[in-house]
Amino acid sequence: MRKEVPLWEKSNLTLEEAAAYFNIGVNKLRDMTNDDHCIFVLWCGSKRLIKRLVFEKYLAEMYSV
Repeated sequence: MRKEVPLWEKSNLTLEEAAAYFNIGVNKLRDMTNDDHCIFVLWCGSKRLIKRLVFEKYLAEMYSV
């Protein structure tokens, strides 16, 4: 039996989860995380994860994305 963890409790989100949680498109998130110096992306092999808390802080300081 697999227990589902709510998005707001996860520390890292997939692109699809982050798009739903932050109401930002998957393509926009992919563009934002392509930079080698992106502070809120975590690479797990070729899988791209968004660090939820770091991305929340980043968005709080941004005027537009």
